[in-house]
Amino acid sequence: MNLRMLFPVCVVFALAGCNAGSSNVATTGTGTGTTTTTSSTLVASLQPYSTATGTVATYSSTGSIDTTGIFFQPLGTNGRTCATCHQLNQGMSINAASTAGLFTSSSGTDPLFAAVDGANCPTAATGNATAHSLLINNGLIRIAEELPANTQFTLTTLNDPYSCAVSLDGVTGRQIVSVYRRVLPSSSLNFVSDVMWDARQTVSPLATESTQSANLDTDLTSQAVNAVSTHAQGTTTPTSSQLGAILTLEQGFYTAQITDNNAGSLSAGGAAGGASGLAAQNFYPGINDAFGGDPTGARFNPQTFTLFTAWRNSTNAQQASIERGENLFNTAPLAIANVRGINDNPALGSPAVFNGSCSTCHDTPNVGNHSLSLLLDTGATRQTASETDPGILAGLGQLTAPSLPVYQITGCKDANGNAVTYVTSDPGRALVTGLCSDVNRIKVPTLRGLSARAPYFHNGSAASLQEVVNFYNARFNMRLNPGQITDLVNFLNAL
Repeated sequence: MNLRMLFPVCVVFALAGCNAGSSNVATTGTGTGTTTTTSSTLVASLQPYSTATGTVATYSSTGSIDTTGIFFQPLGTNGRTCATCHQLNQGMSINAASTAGLFTSSSGTDPLFAAVDGANCPTAATGNATAHSLLINNGLIRIAEELPANTQFTLTTLNDPYSCAVSLDGVTGRQIVSVYRRVLPSSSLNFVSDVMWDARQTVSPLATESTQSANLDTDLTSQAVNAVSTHAQGTTTPTSSQLGAILTLEQGFYTAQITDNNAGSLSAGGAAGGASGLAAQNFYPGINDAFGGDPTGARFNPQTFTLFTAWRNSTNAQQASIERGENLFNTAPLAIANVRGINDNPALGSPAVFNGSCSTCHDTPNVGNHSLSLLLDTGATRQTASETDPGILAGLGQLTAPSLPVYQITGCKDANGNAVTYVTSDPGRALVTGLCSDVNRIKVPTLRGLSARAPYFHNGSAASLQEVVNFYNARFNMRLNPGQITDLVNFLNAL
């Protein structure tokens, strides 16, 4: 039997678990349209929901979405369903503003706030807003990672604001490290090159077209089993029919912004924005790879996004701004330096500076993730008190970072054999592999539907897309003027 019939993809990016859902999904959306289906339990494909800049929608290749289906039913013991952390009205993720409202309206009793990972610490009392502050204010889910036995480094806690940064496994004696991450959208999953922020469920590489489907099945199988048992606190594995139904639904999800308040429809006037067009986007692992990995031999084309080229010189000011922002994304120069995963990568020649653009890392055409596995440390989890790189310091100064535990990692060496110390709020992939080379490295996420799911970066340190652009502008010396920054923000909001 095809493994896709046995395990779902709803949990691919469900940092709070596949079974992280809430029964209020069908009734709490802020839709600007009305469902045209005949049953009140059905939500139409492309049902619009309001964002700060327009509307977002999810295209479902299977048609209307049945809100009584298994995606919306609890499979564990804490009341969560897939939809708890993958809300239709929040870009198939969750945003902090809606999370805060849900905490108030439910007095903190909604399954989203289950203390296992929906609170700052697993001992949090139900309804205590202070104890759930990271989820309420920053949309962050707690992830507890046990360091592997062969860890190359020593990890110590420099700051423990919630008194649960590190615990010890009672059997192995190894450290269990708490980090706090945003929920990635459970949508557009056919484009993924890694499963989870730290690729911990990419047990089979998603690197070749011939093996991608089977390997994705393997990866999602591993992830689903883990998510049900851990994040949903399940005691039994869901049946094959339940998991198959979730897979059928979710593999057909594609989420994107569909209208802009000032530009109108994002597929009008020859533009190709919106969710239905995203569903038809061509993809294979390595497509348009910026570092020469396209299996067809095609050279990298920095024109990664071509959604709004028809709006060049549009008489609508917002349409023209979005098009200019798209062009800036593709072409505005970045001096990429001190990015672990690029500048220390021997396969790339370990360049001190790599001249590129936003599309260098976000190279999947009209999607925006990296088309092959690429885990990077751009500096967003570094700490200003210990950072020495002026570009990273400048970037960090543009962010509104939450108060998170801070860890010091020692015992590593740089390429020249010199001792190096890392200070970070999230060691990233290194928590999975125990390797010094993986410290701080995190996957490149999909960019579609951004407007619906603030805050940004995996640690929620960018409160808005304005802060995201300001970070990169300062971090990589882009030298964007205020008008260009506005154009780039408008473009990202239109995705």
